[in-house]
Amino acid sequence: MAVLKPFGIWGLGGLSFIDSGIFPIPPAFDLVLIGYVNGNRPRLVLYALVAAFGSALGSLIPYYIARAGGEIFLLKRINRKRYEQLRDRFARQEFFVIAIAAMLPTPFPLKVFEFAAGVFEVKPLPYAAGIFCGKFLRFLLVSIIAVVYGATIIHTVHREFDEHAALFLTCAGLLLVVLAVSITRRLFGRRRKTNADGEEDTSSDADLV
Repeated sequence: MAVLKPFGIWGLGGLSFIDSGIFPIPPAFDLVLIGYVNGNRPRLVLYALVAAFGSALGSLIPYYIARAGGEIFLLKRINRKRYEQLRDRFARQEFFVIAIAAMLPTPFPLKVFEFAAGVFEVKPLPYAAGIFCGKFLRFLLVSIIAVVYGATIIHTVHREFDEHAALFLTCAGLLLVVLAVSITRRLFGRRRKTNADGEEDTSSDADLV
């Protein structure tokens, strides 16, 4: 909140864009939204609108990545039967499928639906509108809860973090290490596979000669 405060409401919109399109940070974003609402309750609806708009814009990033060739990525995460079910749902009610998925809280796999929308070539406008409507309703509900129970929620979070700061920081550090190792292994794995394929092609050409 100290970092975002100088940016005002634009900080909230920018963070929602990052959360939706670049680097998901749930449930941290909900806590940030609660902090904004608790600081200025009359702007509750405005905060929900800005957060939903930022999320809708950010969600276009995975959408267009999927349109450029995300079918293989999607099939690695769901089986063929689930893939066909998603395709049929999008064919019937693309807007409502996206809107309902955007309303559901973590750990619901919204990114799968965003990629599916791109793979199945849902039109950008209905897609973005579905994300916006679903996120707006969800953020509005979170904001209303913040008005009713906001002080208690923030006090509880601060108290738990103060009491277990070392544990939280250790877990965060371990997650970063695991992420770094995973990315490194994937990069080197791809390079080895590429090199192996190149060697096989070379040997095949030599055999032909």
